[in-house]
Amino acid sequence: MERTDPQYGPGVPDGRPSLPRYIWILLGSRVFDTAAAVGLVTIVGKQAFDMTGEELTLGLLGLAEFFPTLLLAPFTGSIADRFDRRIVSAIFTVGFAAISLGMFLYVRTDPTSVGPIYGLMVAFGTIRAFQRPAVRALPVDLAPPESVERVVALSSASWQAGIIVGPVVAGFLFTVDTALPYLVLGLMFLLSVVALVVIPSASIERLLSRPGGRQAISDALEGLRFIRKAPVVGGAILLDLFAVLLGGAVALLPAIAEERLGVDAIGLGWLRAAVGIGASSVTLGLAVRPIRRRVGVVLLSSIAVFGLATIALGLTTNFTVAIIALVVLGGSDSFSVFIRATLVPLATPESMRGRVLALESVFIGASNELGAFESGVTAAAFGLVGAVVFGGVGTLAVVVGFWAFFPAMRQIDRFADARPDATNPQPESG
Repeated sequence: MERTDPQYGPGVPDGRPSLPRYIWILLGSRVFDTAAAVGLVTIVGKQAFDMTGEELTLGLLGLAEFFPTLLLAPFTGSIADRFDRRIVSAIFTVGFAAISLGMFLYVRTDPTSVGPIYGLMVAFGTIRAFQRPAVRALPVDLAPPESVERVVALSSASWQAGIIVGPVVAGFLFTVDTALPYLVLGLMFLLSVVALVVIPSASIERLLSRPGGRQAISDALEGLRFIRKAPVVGGAILLDLFAVLLGGAVALLPAIAEERLGVDAIGLGWLRAAVGIGASSVTLGLAVRPIRRRVGVVLLSSIAVFGLATIALGLTTNFTVAIIALVVLGGSDSFSVFIRATLVPLATPESMRGRVLALESVFIGASNELGAFESGVTAAAFGLVGAVVFGGVGTLAVVVGFWAFFPAMRQIDRFADARPDATNPQPESG
């Protein structure tokens, strides 16, 4: 038997609750948003590297994306806590579309300077500092209580689907016309906006303190205090920071594709998509059978596999081996993404999710965009192979360190143990 209630999506066997239709619309929005964002970052990297021929350019692009998050994230989270997160997400996604259009217009001039591209990536990072906390909170906000883990897994799967689609589409369009990807990606951002505005508002507790400069600082500090006092939240964020900061080899894919593997923009697109293929395969499995026990052990083990795959990517000159290494890298990363994406929102009270996720975005940005900067600088200093292998070895060292000196991480068993009413402190009144 299958459930056929018109308020719900595709039927599922009895005994497993169906999901409301608006959840599937939200997931569709996530696919378009992620595909456009990852496609944009990938093809901007290709464009800039073609203009300069220097790995350091890729690192500087990562820094340009990260710096606004570092400055603004402590304050942008209160916006996601204070207002309807769907509308916050939609408004700033329109900003992404504008940046994509700006790249389209600039590339049409046959440019020779990467300066304006850095400027547009700073704008991209600024908008993402406001958009990311709201987008990341929506799946937990809107999920039925009995289906939170399943919705988070499906949200991760939709994110991974976007990671696959975006670079492949952008890479193909780049070979047709170097400006065309930016126009198409801008339209994809707008499709995400349309999906966001048709889903219902979540009935959650909102931040009610009076807005203002001093209050914004107080709100941000409250989120920081919560992270410091909640060992599960702080530990998960720090582990991701240190591990992926060192394993940011994906940012060097334009250089790896050209210098190590000898492939063009289409090959680069498939290399970037391989990460999503591996991740989505694992994430779809997690949507069917979510991790329920030994969460800490799975988290640390998956990051170790990530480090090993990074080393393999750095050593190979074979395109097929590189694809396999990236599939494994993406699959192992999806375990840690799923665990963190479930643990952190569940362990955070509703009225604080925006602020905590905004602060988390600083660490995610550090492990991605700042990791890209680290990889670019290391490649410039020690060569492409040395940079990638160093990153993988460093990731393994982080796992060993957390296993030995932070036993609380590997001792995490069930997600339910992380809820605020179970082990973590409640926020202070403000």
